[in-house]
Amino acid sequence: MKKVLIFIGKTILVIIVLIIVFIVWQANKQVVSKDYNTRVTAGGDIEKQYLEYGKYEVSVFKKKTDDSLEKIYVYYPSELKTADKKYPAVVYSNGTGQKGRLYKHLYRHLASYGFIVIANDDPESYSGLPAEKSLSFILEENENNKSIFYQKVDLNNIGTYGHSQGGAAVFNTITAQQHSSLYKAAVSMSPTNEELADRLGWHFDLSKISIPVLVFAGTEGSFEIETVIPYEKMVSLYEKINAPKAMARKTGYQHGDTVTVMDGYVTAWFMWQLQGDENAAKAFIGDDPELLRNSLYQDQRIDY
Repeated sequence: MKKVLIFIGKTILVIIVLIIVFIVWQANKQVVSKDYNTRVTAGGDIEKQYLEYGKYEVSVFKKKTDDSLEKIYVYYPSELKTADKKYPAVVYSNGTGQKGRLYKHLYRHLASYGFIVIANDDPESYSGLPAEKSLSFILEENENNKSIFYQKVDLNNIGTYGHSQGGAAVFNTITAQQHSSLYKAAVSMSPTNEELADRLGWHFDLSKISIPVLVFAGTEGSFEIETVIPYEKMVSLYEKINAPKAMARKTGYQHGDTVTVMDGYVTAWFMWQLQGDENAAKAFIGDDPELLRNSLYQDQRIDY
């Protein structure tokens, strides 16, 4: 009997350990796969081009914090360590309950185009404060002569983007934080609609936006089109922005997909806005903007 009880005890212990291992694995499982960009279908040459990885090799810097950020991640072109130049920066805001570490391939992709990308592990981003802390960190590093980022940040070309709650956080990041005025361009992916945001205590004031904003969403799944960002509420949100702007919904994708499936145009937007890439700009302006004729999107609008 004693041997049976010992066996049962060991078995239970093994099961508990396996459960813990599984939970830890799940908590660190990448939301964005390494080859996500090859799985996304592009509907235009520009979208396809900027879905591919850029020319820069990428390195990552990590730093633990003693607050809700938990850890800050900085993805950057590896050449930054030795090159005598400055790089545009982009700050990312997490969706509800998400950790920045789960999206490393998304940051790596953007960094491969010559951006310094800053993220963190704060799962509650709506206020824009986590993004403010991320930006403040890289600004401090930019002034620290012992840092690899010393005088490497292009302060005239800073952007921000986010998904879901992070999409709503973008609006507060560029309007309600200490360094809001430093931002030059933004992308909001499937942002929590204004009415729902107010009910959740995530209020943002769209009338204060003064920089170019790109707003994206999907067209499938009740959570996306009935709860988070119904089409009519997306239009209402968009029309309250009194700044250069564009919007579109990528057909056939649900809420969880929208963090990656528009990444070709997200990258093109920042390449245009923060690096002056004229080819990327053709997706949004000119006589025949690619976004407007891309058959994989619907409800496109550009007011620029």
